[in-house]
Amino acid sequence: MVNNIIVAVDGYSSCGKSTIAKALAKYAGYIYVDTGAMYRATALYAQRAGLANHLEQVVDLLSDIHISFIQTPDGQHVTLNGEDVESQIRTLEIGNLASQISTIKEVRAFLVAQQQAMGDHKGIVMDGRDIGTVVFPNAELKLFLTASPEVRAERRFKELQAKGENPVFEEVLRDTNDRDYRDTHRAESPLRQAEDALVVDNSLMTREEQMEHIIEIFQRAL
Repeated sequence: MVNNIIVAVDGYSSCGKSTIAKALAKYAGYIYVDTGAMYRATALYAQRAGLANHLEQVVDLLSDIHISFIQTPDGQHVTLNGEDVESQIRTLEIGNLASQISTIKEVRAFLVAQQQAMGDHKGIVMDGRDIGTVVFPNAELKLFLTASPEVRAERRFKELQAKGENPVFEEVLRDTNDRDYRDTHRAESPLRQAEDALVVDNSLMTREEQMEHIIEIFQRAL
């Protein structure tokens, strides 16, 4: 497609942002960037450095953190200093640390600068919490995904089970609500719907229905 644009996909945790953004990027022949993975990789670095209880100290180590994406047979993976850490960053613990580390101003500035550079040539689908409001406020298409906390917790619960973990639903729901609160109340780039974003509530949609709806929106944006 000649008319390349920037697509910003924001929304709450466990809304399927990454799934839909990946699928849209594949459909459009665009580059996909999972910004949540960048925060998770930073959180993993902090954990390995023994800073899980002192996350603010990771600011002094940012120059030692090098994050990139690689294509593998099962999709795009994130690397941390050359190591494929895709499986390590997808745990509930790292997700929780990532939500906390994303409130640190210097961490956000560090990663946002990298994200903005990735969009220099457009033709990109990027998902996260502040893509349409901070990273790409002039994106040609902004989507804001949402679903009820219970539906999102159920999705996350099944994801963790599929990975061989033994989650407790009540804990996953509590974690979902905690992350929502942190994401929407943090001082730096809180999660909020951009005024010109199109809201997609997928609580009652199948993945196929959602994809069909979003492709229609994308085609109109082109």
